[in-house]
Amino acid sequence: MNDARAKKDDRHGTAPGAEPATGQEAAPDAKPAAKAPKSEQTRALILETAMRLFQERGYEKTTMRAIAKEAGVSVGNAYYYFDSKASLITGFYDGMSRVHAQVTSERLRGVKDFGERLEIATAAWVDCARPYHQFAGQFFSTAADPESPLNPFSDESHPARAEAVQIYRDVLKGSDVGRKLDAELAELLPDLLWLFLMGVVLYWVFDRSEDTERTRAFIHKCTPMVARVVRLSRYKVVRPLVRDAVSLMEEFVIPKVRSTVDK
Repeated sequence: MNDARAKKDDRHGTAPGAEPATGQEAAPDAKPAAKAPKSEQTRALILETAMRLFQERGYEKTTMRAIAKEAGVSVGNAYYYFDSKASLITGFYDGMSRVHAQVTSERLRGVKDFGERLEIATAAWVDCARPYHQFAGQFFSTAADPESPLNPFSDESHPARAEAVQIYRDVLKGSDVGRKLDAELAELLPDLLWLFLMGVVLYWVFDRSEDTERTRAFIHKCTPMVARVVRLSRYKVVRPLVRDAVSLMEEFVIPKVRSTVDK
């Protein structure tokens, strides 16, 4: 298995809203990309400014008025695009999820081994989130509140959550085990892998090692174990345990994850 961490040097610094590098130069006669509408530019400016101020001043000490002033827009205009600081973070989550999906898709090309695909997808999140690690704890303290819209299980977080679940659905679908799993487990597994990602995110929030190397090592050690469990689930001798696990997750965990899917 190739070490997914070996690619990290060209992965760091990818931020929400940025185009991930493909390693390919544009054709000489390629047409320039169409310029985004002014409304999208303004929204992106406000969001980018907010993230910078959150880093410099902290989430709690940064006001919408300060964000608007720094971005050069009126307070009313800032509230037009984002009705609260929480919605700014929701916008950040959405952007992070899109970038994570794009980066993961590129890195998965030609890779079939399920364990390697799982490690690539999970490590890609850490790479994309790297610029925001220093104030991740502030977000976590807010997101930990069950009533907060930043809660990963909230309705407001659904778009980002659904995008992440889809990433792991693609990880499974394109792998060497995708078509060999029990149908019930295959349906549920992307949600379970998203929960695994949430565990990694929690570890990452509290990781104070240089460049969060312990988180990367944690992913590198954990994903082969997860992959082995998934592969073993194909055998009849463990099928009763698989069904018990599926039943447990469907009753106590997955309904919370999927509760807003159809909304």
